[in-house]
Amino acid sequence: MPRAARRKSESGIYHIILRGINKQVIFEDEEDFSKFLETLKNYKAISEYKIFAYCLMSNHIHLLLKVEKEDLDLIMKRIAGSYVYWYNWKYKRKGHLFQDRFKSEPVDDDAYFLTVIRYIHQNPIKAGVSKFIDRYKYSSYNNYVETPEFVDTDFCLSMIDLEQFIQFNKEYNDDVCLELEADDYRMTDEEARTIIKKVSKCNTAAEFQLLSIDKRNKFIKILREQGLSIRQISRLTGISFNIVRKF
Repeated sequence: MPRAARRKSESGIYHIILRGINKQVIFEDEEDFSKFLETLKNYKAISEYKIFAYCLMSNHIHLLLKVEKEDLDLIMKRIAGSYVYWYNWKYKRKGHLFQDRFKSEPVDDDAYFLTVIRYIHQNPIKAGVSKFIDRYKYSSYNNYVETPEFVDTDFCLSMIDLEQFIQFNKEYNDDVCLELEADDYRMTDEEARTIIKKVSKCNTAAEFQLLSIDKRNKFIKILREQGLSIRQISRLTGISFNIVRKF
């Protein structure tokens, strides 16, 4: 069945989600987060896009950017390809890290533009990763209230002033933008990671993927018995959902 054509933005602005294959973790430590942000900054100079907001979560990424010189597919190919090359080198792994096709939606309305920025910045709060929007290190929120770094803050702050921006971004809301499928969490990912490390002695998803099939299957069975969900094991180890569901 052919893929649906990507919806074109009249403004050139897109909300994008890039997700780990099989929902696996794509940032294992602080160096990984920093490397992706460095990649985003470096290709901004090459591809000449504007970046209005970002949020890096453990297994997916939200971006709000405007294309100018290059089209969106090429931009995302550059960003993802560069990070995956580095990630595979670091963790001595091969193959895909991201799902084949990123998700995107056009943002052609000023009100929706502000909504998407808030949605992106509140992602860690709604996911239960952070209690306070300004304490999450890997979103663009503090680029607005402190130092812009490589984020283009002027466009948003021409619509609302900084005080309004802070109040708006911290407001409780039921915003629904570009969504990922809901996951069936039974425990937090931090709790699950602790159990995975204790059972398998693997510190990263890449290490788990290098286990022999016998060891891998043995550990998956133990993890299932200890209460981790199929989706959670698949996401945190990078092992196919269909393999994990057998145990």
